[in-house]
Amino acid sequence: MREYYTITELTREFDISTRTVRFYEDEGLISPVRRGRTRLFRQSDRALLKMILRGKRLGFSIAEIREIIQMYKTPPGEAGQLRAIIRRVGERREELEQKRRDIDDLLVELDNAEEACLTRMAELGIPRVI
Repeated sequence: MREYYTITELTREFDISTRTVRFYEDEGLISPVRRGRTRLFRQSDRALLKMILRGKRLGFSIAEIREIIQMYKTPPGEAGQLRAIIRRVGERREELEQKRRDIDDLLVELDNAEEACLTRMAELGIPRVI
């Protein structure tokens, strides 16, 4: 296991920009060691970056990710963190399922509107050209 990673190594590994890494640093989510103008990221920073990116993929906000990270560092610790993640995943799942229902409803409305237009076009003798 390596002691330090450069910003370039992390951007390549996670396929993100240096700007993204700097953003998470500015947000206080990761804190690399500085040697002159060089940022050196510890294994813990790499693990946090991986967790942050996973949280973003799941749709969590920066504030939610920060809260989860802070839970790990302070009581209730990992157990609280895991409970919070499970709760947030459930909330996110509910949001996505509602969006799916909304999309399904909208598709039905679009189908109905299209069918009404095609019916009226047929009544008027307008050829169907798409």
